[in-house]
Amino acid sequence: MDETGFWKIVQDANDTSGGNMERKCGVLRQKISALPAADAIEFAQLFDTMMGKAYSHTLWGAAYVINGGCSDDTFDDFCSSLISRGRQAFERALSNPDSLADEPDDDEDWFYEGYQYAVTDGVVTAAGDRPQRRMPDQPEGAEWQDEDELDVLFPKLSAKYGWLTGKTA
Repeated sequence: MDETGFWKIVQDANDTSGGNMERKCGVLRQKISALPAADAIEFAQLFDTMMGKAYSHTLWGAAYVINGGCSDDTFDDFCSSLISRGRQAFERALSNPDSLADEPDDDEDWFYEGYQYAVTDGVVTAAGDRPQRRMPDQPEGAEWQDEDELDVLFPKLSAKYGWLTGKTA
């Protein structure tokens, strides 16, 4: 399993489900379960790699604006939900988190908890166990210091989600 194969499975699950997160998780679980054990394990490792790539202060700030706040667990759900949208959406968000304002507007889908579990369940079915997750200890990049910075860092997201701190209407 390479990155191309990983993203093909993710995209197929997204396309087949019509973007519905519950169906997407079912399709993903089924696709991973059907893989040979070694490929399923590699899929899990690539999923963790993508989660690590998304683990940045900048993307966390964008999630904070979308959700009106964002704990570490909620941010994990956000990152896995971002992966679920496919490679193009994922890479676009990594390079410009404010571009998330152009994505379909469904707050629940941005913070869907089950996608990570679908990966684990599929891998356990295919391989008997999921390898231990290896995630970074700290988010990458410069940390935003204060909520007041977020409307400047993410003007499109701030306008879309009503995040205009320090400003009068």
